[in-house]
Amino acid sequence: MRPSAAYSLRRRLLAWLLVPLVLAGLLALADTYREAVVTANTVSDRVLAGSALAIAERVVVSEDGALEVDIPYVALEMLTSAAQDRVFYRVDGPPGTFITGYETLPTIDRVPRETTVYGDATFRGDPIRLAVLARSASTGVNSIPFVVTVAETTIARTQLARAILLRSTLRLAALIAGAALIVWFAVTASLRPLYRLRDAIAERNPGDLQPIQQVVPQEVQGLVDTVNSFMARLDAALGAMRHFTGNASHQLRTPMAIIRTQLALASRAGSLDEARHAAKAGDEAVAHAERVLAQLLLLAKIDEAMSEKLKALNGLDLTELARDITAEQIMRASSAGIDLGFEGGEPLFIRADALLVGELIRNLIDNAIVYAWGGAEITVRVFTNDSVVLEVEDSGPGLTADEIVLVRRRFARGGGKAKPGAGLGLPIVEEIATLFGGSLNLSKASGGKGLSVKVLFPQVFSEAGTMAGDTGGVA
Repeated sequence: MRPSAAYSLRRRLLAWLLVPLVLAGLLALADTYREAVVTANTVSDRVLAGSALAIAERVVVSEDGALEVDIPYVALEMLTSAAQDRVFYRVDGPPGTFITGYETLPTIDRVPRETTVYGDATFRGDPIRLAVLARSASTGVNSIPFVVTVAETTIARTQLARAILLRSTLRLAALIAGAALIVWFAVTASLRPLYRLRDAIAERNPGDLQPIQQVVPQEVQGLVDTVNSFMARLDAALGAMRHFTGNASHQLRTPMAIIRTQLALASRAGSLDEARHAAKAGDEAVAHAERVLAQLLLLAKIDEAMSEKLKALNGLDLTELARDITAEQIMRASSAGIDLGFEGGEPLFIRADALLVGELIRNLIDNAIVYAWGGAEITVRVFTNDSVVLEVEDSGPGLTADEIVLVRRRFARGGGKAKPGAGLGLPIVEEIATLFGGSLNLSKASGGKGLSVKVLFPQVFSEAGTMAGDTGGVA
């Protein structure tokens, strides 16, 4: 079922790429409008200043000492435009003296001499832009100050700013549209390998757990590797389950048949002794089935451990573990007429699981007891020789060279088919040894008679229990 929180990667990528682009475009438009207004004001203010200066140049002192001005209308014509802006002016003499122009036109007070000052105001209900120039006219003896104010409505300025903004908006819109189109195709092309990966997985047979070989971007390769690793583990788990099911079916069929046969014989027995004999044979078949099932379950546990790789294992003292298990088996060996002993001294540490290594040792001792003759000797040794060696040596009949190769296979037995067992002991030993980086070695016993089984483990711990070459704990 698809999760309720599922979302479109395409839409999310487009949103993350296009929304900031549009926001940046809007900010650019706002800045463009501000610059357009400044540009329009700068251009128009220079014309206003020129008009004010042209009028100021025509201000003179009359013979009676008053100021006169002959307005050069060409100065006002400089301000005419296609927008039909209206132009206003006024000339003021000393404070409180109006000379000519529009007397109610707003002006700016206290303008520094020989300076032009600009400002905004409203006149007759329309917004206007002012340029105020303060100068003085000389009488030969002294000078008379005067102020020239020139104003115009702002229609042309506004239209110029809007025209600049419109052209900028069109260019920016075209740029954003082009960028959006490029981003769309880029996102689509980038996601195409994911679509191919989806289709490749969807077209697979449910039983096909082979690694995915689809070419994908580097950013997705980690996901593909993880999926491949998962499918490999799943394939191993399914294989182990099929193997376990097949082995169990194969190995338990015979004991079950024996049990049913013995039960049938017991039901038809003519005497109590015959019934007891059939029950005993059935009990032996049940015990054999239990042993086979236990070993099959152990193999399944080994397969599971292999798939999990048994991380973070602690140090295991192989000497102590082998000594304890040998002591457990002494009574069984003694009842079979076999002398079981142990040789080992100093603690030797390996990195392994105590339960599985314990099963390994029990399988070796059990095989030796089963296949050695009565009166034989079995010795369990733990020593070091570039690696930690676990050896189980017996003085029994041993195995031929062909049998040494054969017994490493599952369900294969040496020493005669009459011997009990399922042929899983040594394969279990070898799988456990391999799981912990060890190896299995079978050879003739040191006396030339019997069998020597050696399991070699990497020695990763010193006698102090720390890793070789390390001063800390287990790495």
